[in-house]
Amino acid sequence: MSLSPIEVVGFATGVGCVWLAARENIWNWPVAIVNAISYIIVFFGAKLYADCGLQLVYVAISVYGWWSWLHGGRDRSELPVTRVRASAIPMLALATVVAASILMFLLRRYTDSTVPFWDALTTAMSLTAQYMLARKIIENWWLWMAADILYIALYVYKGLYLTAVLYGVFFALCVVGLVRWQKQLGAPEAEAGTVERISLQSRK
Repeated sequence: MSLSPIEVVGFATGVGCVWLAARENIWNWPVAIVNAISYIIVFFGAKLYADCGLQLVYVAISVYGWWSWLHGGRDRSELPVTRVRASAIPMLALATVVAASILMFLLRRYTDSTVPFWDALTTAMSLTAQYMLARKIIENWWLWMAADILYIALYVYKGLYLTAVLYGVFFALCVVGLVRWQKQLGAPEAEAGTVERISLQSRK
């Protein structure tokens, strides 16, 4: 099994950016940009054209995410971790299905992709998950984990074994991210409860 230097760079920066994201570290975004550029080259060579194009979108979303985490909160404050709104779930699901359908059509019509359905589906899922990550919506980790399982199988099939291992690491880091963000999400509620108890005690 021969590994290209650029795939090694992709592996290292991929682990780095997800690990930083799990820790809510803003530096995950510049590292993610380097990772995306690396995989543009890797995926183009493997004829995974949708994934290649996805990396270009990742660069744009990473720039947005960088800004959003710093200034996307109330009054341009730091963006807090939130849960997905119930009203947004159908729109996110519809956007994923539409994106997957369009990508599959384009891949079948205009490319020599050998896995148009799976390439399109994982690409669409990743786009939605990346947008949710940029908005610090905690459910992004669940969607990433589902996509990672499919990616592992896809990359093994395409002979990108190091990248398959990388996505196994991604899956584990997603679990870490979910747990850490869950604690962060509960922290304000716990603090609010403490303040309320103190307030009630002061009235007695």
